[in-house]
Amino acid sequence: QVHLVESGGGLVQAGGSLRLSCAASGRTSSRYGMNWFRQAPGKEREFVADINWSGSSTRYADSVKGRFTISRDNAKNMGFLQMNSVKPEDTAIYYCHAGGPFTDSWGRGTQVTVSS
Repeated sequence: QVHLVESGGGLVQAGGSLRLSCAASGRTSSRYGMNWFRQAPGKEREFVADINWSGSSTRYADSVKGRFTISRDNAKNMGFLQMNSVKPEDTAIYYCHAGGPFTDSWGRGTQVTVSS
C-alpha cells in the first residue's frame, strides 16, 4: 500500500494562493493515479482534481477549473495542488488519494480556511 501525508494547508485571504503537497511512501513503485478531494463542514466529500501516473492527463471539478492546478513529481513521490484565486467556499479539509491496481489509499487531510 501507499501511505500519504498532506501538508501546506492553513489560513489564507480570499484571492490569495496556497500550495498543498502530498508525500507518498511505501509501495510507490506501483503505478497509481493521484486525486484531491475536499470536505467542507456539513457536506459530503467531493472531487477536486486528479492526475494520471505520467502526468499527461488531468481533470478538474468545474468549481475549481482555471484556478487550481494539480501536478506530481514521481521521482520525489510527491503530488501537489496549486490553489490560486481562492474563495471562501474553498474552505474545507483537503484529502489526497492514490488509486491504482494495487493501491487505494487516503491521507488524513489538511485544513484550508479562506477568509473573506
